[in-house]
Amino acid sequence: MPPPVKAVQIPKKDGRGVRTLGVPTVADRVAQTVVKMYLEPEVEPVFHPDSYGYRPGRSALDAVEVCRKRCWRNDWLIDLDLQSFFDSIDHERMLKAVAAHTDQRWVLLYVERWLQAPLDEGNGTLVARDRGTPQGSAISPVLANIYLHYAFDAWMAREFPAIQFERYADDAVVHCKGERQARFVLGEIKARLADCRLELNDDKTRVVYCKDSNRKGSHEHQRFDFLGYTFRPRRARNGRGERFTSFTPAISDDAAKAIRRTIRRWRLHLWSGTSLTEIAREINPLVRGWVNYYGRFYPTRLAESLRRIDEYLVRWAMRKYKRLKGRRKRAWKFLANVFAREPGLFAHWRVLRADDRTVGAV
Repeated sequence: MPPPVKAVQIPKKDGRGVRTLGVPTVADRVAQTVVKMYLEPEVEPVFHPDSYGYRPGRSALDAVEVCRKRCWRNDWLIDLDLQSFFDSIDHERMLKAVAAHTDQRWVLLYVERWLQAPLDEGNGTLVARDRGTPQGSAISPVLANIYLHYAFDAWMAREFPAIQFERYADDAVVHCKGERQARFVLGEIKARLADCRLELNDDKTRVVYCKDSNRKGSHEHQRFDFLGYTFRPRRARNGRGERFTSFTPAISDDAAKAIRRTIRRWRLHLWSGTSLTEIAREINPLVRGWVNYYGRFYPTRLAESLRRIDEYLVRWAMRKYKRLKGRRKRAWKFLANVFAREPGLFAHWRVLRADDRTVGAV
């Protein structure tokens, strides 16, 4: 019998409210991993090809790439966001869905017990659960995909086989040819999810017009966020050097702000007792992660935030070397010379170099 799951609250990425994670015991985590390893090979061949979340061989960037191409081919889309999905999963329907993929009673027994294990809020209070699966457990992602496969993916493939979508966990984008079609499909999706005891977040769900140079007119919503990227009309250049407007993704405002907050929190200008090599060794692992994820599409937008690192390095140089004290232009030139000698020293310089702007420019 699994003990209560420890409840840990973390702030949401958008800063609005908190998200409750469920932290199981080590023994439960091991047992859940065993069940996950058993269930995953059974359900993977059944899952929809446009389901990307928490699946082997698939990533969020794959979903963003496919979404970008489909936005170019379709004028309209539905930006879907489920309201408190992980807290709303119906236990009875969840167990029925799992039972469709295994006849092992021990798997069903343990899944039922994990779903019903109470939350320990840390003050001696235990909260019973009659629905939902806590985020943070090893089994939760595969259970979520099983539930949404039947609630959304398979239903879409059956009812609207010509309409394409990308789903990553509880975030989904549905592509449509026209606004009228988009609003009709949205109404049908809303009714379907209600039948499955799920609800859309009306504040975040919207019909979006994929405005570009070839699409006339305008609409209330011409942008949306998906997996840390903001899709919207942006200036671009074709192979002939001609400028045009493309509906394309770049790092979202929230993600860019989070990066700048982290850079500011480092206070690199005060690391005067540390060498540039040591600074690079300390910050490169995290910066490389930013570059690999947010630098895949429209890296110019990411470069705007990563230049803050160079600004702090210039202040670092002015504090560390007496000859540069109070001489900002010389400090920028110093940093440019370091870049010329060792362009791979800092991970973010790869993006700045690709942005065609000289590192260390005033």
